[in-house]
Amino acid sequence: MAIWGSLIAGGLASRRVGIEPARESRAADHGPGFSRASRDTVVLVHGLWVHGVAMSLIRRRLERDGYQALSFSYPSMRRGLDENAERLAAYCRDLQSPRVHLVGHSLGGLIVLRALGRLSGSGRVVTMGTPYVECHAAKCLARLPGGRAALGRSMPEWLEAARPVLQGGTEIGVIAGRRPLGLGRLVARDLPRPSDGVVSVEETRLPGMRDHVVLDVSHSGMLVSRAVSRQIAAFLRDGAFARESR
Repeated sequence: MAIWGSLIAGGLASRRVGIEPARESRAADHGPGFSRASRDTVVLVHGLWVHGVAMSLIRRRLERDGYQALSFSYPSMRRGLDENAERLAAYCRDLQSPRVHLVGHSLGGLIVLRALGRLSGSGRVVTMGTPYVECHAAKCLARLPGGRAALGRSMPEWLEAARPVLQGGTEIGVIAGRRPLGLGRLVARDLPRPSDGVVSVEETRLPGMRDHVVLDVSHSGMLVSRAVSRQIAAFLRDGAFARESR
């Protein structure tokens, strides 16, 4: 998902960044230009196998829209779902921003959803290509030699656990892709359609979501798509996706 990658976030980000970050982000890491209280903050959470740098284009576009946008890096392979969620929650609490929105790609969206129960008064949430319901591609990968190890710890934990009951009050927008380009189709030739090449549209739907949009993008293509960035900004601003750009 990104999973397995941003599934390979594709070749895209994994070529530019290390597969595993040296350490996770801390609010204290930000430089002198970082403001703790002036603007709404958006925390971007990457998917499997990559680093927060994979979210750079989205981060820059949100900054142009007036947000203070930050990338949260975490060890997607070495640590489990709850540990990564707790570290994300602690990171957000330390920001002391008037409002913190969360945006997660693939596995990053699962980390965000698990972290919500540890946060109070968070802003809006957007997930992109996040397999809330199921992940057929990841299950197929897990059956291959070495496949389970390639998924790390967080993804198998999500697949094997009961889905969390999401607390009411948080507005969640879900972005799915319908361009079936991704490594998921290589390991799961029967991946349900429509899909983004890794996660099917139906796998992204979660109970209580405020809005859902399907765009003509692939799983890793979400990280560079202007249409995706525009829809993220629209939901964070209005609590709904922009119908005209679908």
